[in-house]
Amino acid sequence: MATTLTCTLSGPARVRAGEPVELVFELSNPTAQSLRVLGWHTPLEGVRNNIFDVSRDGDSLEYRGPMAKRGPPTADSYVALSPGTSVEGKVDIARFYDLQAPGTYRIAFRGPLMDVAREGEPVPAPNGGFRPAEVPCPVVEVTVTP
Repeated sequence: MATTLTCTLSGPARVRAGEPVELVFELSNPTAQSLRVLGWHTPLEGVRNNIFDVSRDGDSLEYRGPMAKRGPPTADSYVALSPGTSVEGKVDIARFYDLQAPGTYRIAFRGPLMDVAREGEPVPAPNGGFRPAEVPCPVVEVTVTP
């Protein structure tokens, strides 16, 4: 599904080793129609799967967090975005990736959004179907110092 949802990912430019690295993921609906977004696999629900690509000085880092297994989503699994509104999720990425070593870390949201429903479309989608949507989200660079 092509949408015009926009995404921003932001975080601190510099932290000391061992400090939290709080990222803010914001999803915005600049369209004239209401949308509902399945929050799974996004920072809107926290971190329950490997939803980021993280590297230090070009080397990929291993995800060290939970891997949630779930049944089908319910209507409560969706976040409503009225026209012109935004929602955000905050996560401390240092809880899920080893960010202890000094260096420059690149953090990217993996995407896509699993399911995006336009106004009037049922949530969840019938028969377990999903309407995935790519949403470009800028990469964050964080420098960790000793």
